[in-house]
Amino acid sequence: MNNKISPASVLAMSSVMTLGSSAYAAEKSSAELAKQLANPVAALISVPFQYNYDENIGPDDKGSRHTLNIQPVIPMDISEDWNLISRTILPIIDQTDIAPGTGNQSGTGDVVQSLFLSPKAPTSNGWIWGVGPAFLLPTGSDDLLTADKWGIGPTAVALKQSGPWTFGALTNHISSVAGEDDRADVSSTLLQPFLVYGTPNGVTYTVNTEATYDWKGNEGAIPINFQINKVSKIAGQMIQYGAGLRYWAQSTESGPEGLAFRLNFVLLFPK
Repeated sequence: MNNKISPASVLAMSSVMTLGSSAYAAEKSSAELAKQLANPVAALISVPFQYNYDENIGPDDKGSRHTLNIQPVIPMDISEDWNLISRTILPIIDQTDIAPGTGNQSGTGDVVQSLFLSPKAPTSNGWIWGVGPAFLLPTGSDDLLTADKWGIGPTAVALKQSGPWTFGALTNHISSVAGEDDRADVSSTLLQPFLVYGTPNGVTYTVNTEATYDWKGNEGAIPINFQINKVSKIAGQMIQYGAGLRYWAQSTESGPEGLAFRLNFVLLFPK
C-alpha cells in the first residue's frame, strides 16, 4: 500500500484550510460589526437607510405613510480618551390622507441632529455611555411635513454588552426655541430601550420601543419593534440588511395604529 501523500493532495488540503480560515475570519468580522451596530456610540462610520410603512392614520383611519430615514453616523476622534459621535436623521416622507381633505404630500421632513460625547473605554463595570445635545431643524418641504420650529435639548445613551447580548436605552428631549409663531410649540421626549442578541454569523435579533410623549398635546405613542438583521459583504462593501414588524401598542389620537413594517439597509465603513 502506498501511504505517500501527493503534492496535489497537500495543495488541496491547504486550500481547504485557507478557505475555512477565510470564512471564519469573515464570520468573525461580521459578528464584530453587528455588535458595533448594536451600540449607538460605536466608533464605526455607517449610513443606515430605514424604510417604515404605517397605516390607519388620521381621525378616520384612512391615512398611510411611507418614511425613508437616512441616518448617517460619523464618529470623530477628538482626544486620546473621547469620541464625538454625530447621528443625523433625515426623513423622506410620502403620505396620503393623514387628515380629511389633505390629499398627498411628498418631500423631506424635519431633521433631528444628535451629538454624543462618549468615552472610548467602557466604565469599570462595562457600561458604555454618551451625552450631548440634540437639535430639531425645520427642513420639512411641506406644511404637513414640518413643525416649522427650531428646537434643542439633551440626549443620552447608556448600554452594556455582555457576550451575545446588548441592552440599554437612548433618550432625548427637544423643546422649540424659535420658528413660526402660528405653529404649535414643540416639547417632546423620546425613550428608546433596546435589547439585541447577536449570533456568531452576524445575525442580530432586536426588540425595542421608540416611545414618544408630546408634553404640549399631552399624548404619547409606544411602538414595539422586532427586527432581524444580517451583516454581509457584497462586491467588497460591508452592509447590513434586514426587516421587522412594528405594533403600535399606544398611539396619538390621529397617529398610526395596528401593525406596520420596517426594512433596513446599512452601508458600513469599518476602519
